[in-house]
Amino acid sequence: MTKETATDSRTLGSLRAADGHGVVRIEERFQTDAADLWSAITDPRRLARWYGEVDGDLRVGGEYRVFLAGPGLHGAGRIEVCDAPHRLQVVSTETEESWRPGDGGLTFDESIEAVLTGDGDGTTLIIEAHGMPLDKIAFYGVGWQLHAEHLRSYLADEEPDDEEARWNDLVPSYQRLAADLH
Repeated sequence: MTKETATDSRTLGSLRAADGHGVVRIEERFQTDAADLWSAITDPRRLARWYGEVDGDLRVGGEYRVFLAGPGLHGAGRIEVCDAPHRLQVVSTETEESWRPGDGGLTFDESIEAVLTGDGDGTTLIIEAHGMPLDKIAFYGVGWQLHAEHLRSYLADEEPDDEEARWNDLVPSYQRLAADLH
C-alpha cells in the first residue's frame, strides 16, 4: 500500500445527520487479512502501537478505558458486540476529557461500529460512529480519519504523518462536508 503524505487531502470519510446527531463513516482497504486487521483493532498491545492504551473488561458487556497519549485524552465505554473477525460495536461515553480539553465538550454517548470484510488479498474496514453533536461532526470526521491513517501506517510498518499537520490539512475538507448537512 502506498503511503499518503501530509499534502494528500484524500478524504476517507463521509458525514450525515440522523435523528439530530452526527454520523461519521470511514471506509478504507488494508493489505492484510481479516484476522490480522481484527487483531490490530482489538488486541490492547497492538492498539497501543497505533491508537492508544486500552484496558478493562474486554468482553461483550464489559467496560473499557482508553488513553490517547498524543492529545492527552481519556475515554471510557462498553463493548456491545464482538463477532470476531467481522464486527465490533462499542458505546463510548464522550466527555471533555475525551474531546479537546477546554473546548466545551458535551457529555454524550457515541456508538461506534467496525465492520471488516475480507476480499482475497486485503480487508475493507468500515467504521461508523453515531451520536456526536452536529456542530462538532467535522472534527470527529478528521479524528476518525486520522485513526484509520495511523492504523494503515502501523500495518505497513511506517511512521504516521505529523498528526497536527495532518489534522490541519483535513479540517477544511470535513468542514465542507459538514456544511452540506445544514
